[in-house]
Amino acid sequence: MNRMWTAIVLAGAGTYAMRASFLAFAHRMATVPPALTRILRQIPPAALAAIVAPALLRPEGRLDLLQPTLLAGLVAAGVAWKTRNVGITVVVGIALLAALQQL
Repeated sequence: MNRMWTAIVLAGAGTYAMRASFLAFAHRMATVPPALTRILRQIPPAALAAIVAPALLRPEGRLDLLQPTLLAGLVAAGVAWKTRNVGITVVVGIALLAALQQL
């Protein structure tokens, strides 16, 4: 039991130290170099692609290129690229997916 409490206390102290370090060094992180800013801008699209691509290409665990989800996703991506409007993209994608699933 003594080792378990030691591990819990050390883990808590380590977590606290990591979180407190951001407050202690926040003044140094106020200005981000331009090269790092460019790299950080790529994280959200990469994370979204990592979530969306498997859902479109392998919805049931196997690769299927002739499925309604992929077609609706590709059309929605084209609408998003052309219009830059999230609302229109969602409506077109969902409407097309519903129509294709009915066929």
